[in-house]
Amino acid sequence: MMGDNVKADRMARMKELTDILNKAASVYYQGHDEIMSNFEYDKLYDELQELEHTTGVVLSGSPTVRVGYEVLSELPKENHGYPILSLDKTKDVEALRAWLGDHNGVLSWKLDGLTVVVTYENGQLVKAVTRGNGTVGEVITNNAKTFVNIPVTIPYKERIVLRGEALIRYSDFERINAMISNPDDRYKNPRNLCSGSVRQLNNKITAERSVYFLVYSIIDGGISFELQSEQLDWIKEQGFGVVGHDIVSGDNISDIVSEYSERIQTNDFPSDGLVLTYDNIEYGRSLGRTAKFPRHSIAFKWSDDLAETTLKEIEWSASRTGLINPVAIFEPVELEGTTVSRASVHNVSIVEELKLGIGDRIQVYKANMIIPQIAKNMTCSNNIDIPKICPVCGSDTIIKQENGVRTLVCPNPECLAKQIKYFTHFVSRDAINIDGLSESTIEKFIAAKIINEPADFYHLDRHYEEIVTMEGMGEKSYNNLIRSVEASRETEAANYLYSLGITGIGLSNAKAICRHYDNDPYKIFDSTFDELTAIDGIGDVLAGEVVKYMADPEKRRIATDILKELEIIKPVSVSEEQSLEGITVVITGSLELYGSRSDLKKIIEDMGGKVTGSVTRNTTYLINNDITSTSSKNKKAKELGIPIITEKEFVDRFKVIQ
Repeated sequence: MMGDNVKADRMARMKELTDILNKAASVYYQGHDEIMSNFEYDKLYDELQELEHTTGVVLSGSPTVRVGYEVLSELPKENHGYPILSLDKTKDVEALRAWLGDHNGVLSWKLDGLTVVVTYENGQLVKAVTRGNGTVGEVITNNAKTFVNIPVTIPYKERIVLRGEALIRYSDFERINAMISNPDDRYKNPRNLCSGSVRQLNNKITAERSVYFLVYSIIDGGISFELQSEQLDWIKEQGFGVVGHDIVSGDNISDIVSEYSERIQTNDFPSDGLVLTYDNIEYGRSLGRTAKFPRHSIAFKWSDDLAETTLKEIEWSASRTGLINPVAIFEPVELEGTTVSRASVHNVSIVEELKLGIGDRIQVYKANMIIPQIAKNMTCSNNIDIPKICPVCGSDTIIKQENGVRTLVCPNPECLAKQIKYFTHFVSRDAINIDGLSESTIEKFIAAKIINEPADFYHLDRHYEEIVTMEGMGEKSYNNLIRSVEASRETEAANYLYSLGITGIGLSNAKAICRHYDNDPYKIFDSTFDELTAIDGIGDVLAGEVVKYMADPEKRRIATDILKELEIIKPVSVSEEQSLEGITVVITGSLELYGSRSDLKKIIEDMGGKVTGSVTRNTTYLINNDITSTSSKNKKAKELGIPIITEKEFVDRFKVIQ
């Protein structure tokens, strides 16, 4: 029997968790800045659920039985007439397989936007309502009619109610933010922008935001289907965009989930997981539902690969928006196939909530298998001092508080952070590679107006007297710098393209684009969206960024001025025998022939191959010098019949350049 004190403590903790989670959910669904990460929310939610199970008590207002946000805007309200429920969730692929059993399922993206229910009568869109709190939503019919891809008229003439997700693509999110001159007014992520756009009182604003609508189910109507996959096909025939999906079984679900885990990194639509639904609709319905979850579907979030390490320092990085962002620097660890030593902590609130201190033992993970984050602080020494001055310009910093989130800001409009970051990227090794140009040197050149745009680096000889008399420079440093500048004139097209700082374009993507255009930068200037998306590894988001950059007259002028200073050389040619075209490689474990995985990755990509972070059935080889290892990658490769070869075997087999 549970003691009274123990039960009282648990009840107090349940009330505390209920308040915290409801506040976080309210902020999330209203489209404001998050006050905690998804990882932290899920951890607290699971703790509350366990306490409810242990005590047998569920408090009024608990997020385990409530759905969505409370309606606060001036839009008309309407009762759905049926509950619009959320889904139970798991992070275990084996749990998905067990849940599916011997049945077929439909696996689809879990879209990260705003749930909207639309009603058609006589083929016409007559009503659109947000999910709201799951029972009452906001009527947004006029706004919905401005969604980019929603059909106002459909062939089916009976009454039908469908459920889908309103979304803003990453490419449109970046485009809209780029049009906002004041950094403080820019949107934090596509979901926040979508939530505000869908719920506007003036639908002209909604129309300008490029909102898309993807449907994933029929809620009510005079038409029935045996299979969910057939239902989605029919919905598509009516003119709707439908959520991307695959039919899966217990035999292939693990492989398909792995494929989705790679595709999420290039998705233009925001997604925070997957949804698995029984393909047989009647079977799914027969299972009923709980107070909050239907039993015909389950949500999946990728299990976070946790690693424990030691926090070495917090670096405060001034950004081009004026925000000064805390970045955790820790002892390197391996996560999802890459070595990680840094993670954004986002804002002052999270630094304080995690009680970070130098020397603390922390757990880190990759959110959605992409972005390094801190999951937990085991030490909590709480000894981090918030900077009083901007690390770039020395101006006094201020802490802004909005929706309960504290952020550090440099208010100086002349702060050099934006220019310094841009120029530092331009001269970096994988870009133009001008050796000897530190951030501090670049800062001095900007302040002295020696550098106004990248091409100015090639005319430093015009400022001899000024440079040699600068603190820390002198004649020798000047001569070394000029030699580095001249050496950088000879470069490959991929390094040039990467140097431009186009959003999302890394060196490997730049190489793929340049190969497609015969390493001719002028051809890339006039590349089209369709041409770019035809390139392996270049999705809608990246293609949109390249096209947008090249369409900007000022950016194109800057890019042309740089090109005039360079001699573009062809990459080292490889024989047909050496070519790695069409080969996908995963590298794991320690290396012997190369200094780092990055070195080997660069060579493989130069030879036309592709390097990914996880083993899937599309992988050609897993390179691991410890072939007998029982690591997860080795196990996966053996399951899929993918050859595991050593670094030397790979080099010898393909005559890889060393």
